[in-house]
Amino acid sequence: MGHKLRLRRIQGKFAICKLPPGDPIPPWAISGQVWSVTRTPTELSLLCDQSELPPGMAAERDWRGLQVVGPLPFEMVGVLSSLAEPLADAGVGILAVSTFETDLILVREESFQAACRALVGAGHTLLEAQQPARTPKPHTSNYKANKSALGD
Repeated sequence: MGHKLRLRRIQGKFAICKLPPGDPIPPWAISGQVWSVTRTPTELSLLCDQSELPPGMAAERDWRGLQVVGPLPFEMVGVLSSLAEPLADAGVGILAVSTFETDLILVREESFQAACRALVGAGHTLLEAQQPARTPKPHTSNYKANKSALGD
């Protein structure tokens, strides 16, 4: 049996970018309320606020987000499947991002309303977006210190 979760809409639009695996994390990628950076041996993948993209940057644009209201315990099994299954049944593709406390589901803007209907139809509750707190822009010195601490 799937979970019945509360999800909060995330304000704004997001973009997903791919850079070479050895590139540094660009400061524009880590500004905004929600962002994610993943490095693998084959790529540096960035999920960022679409409005922060540099002009001409190749990216998959126009993603909208929903965040599971958490925190979720690590031993809670089936959270993503309880979201992914009704979305797949509705023909909506997703990008899932997991954090320490919660999960985020991103869908293309043109599928966002269908995604919301499918999730509500599966018994989930949708909440309006919260006004974001101001997030300071990353400082180059902090970026370099964090980069060094992360072994980049």
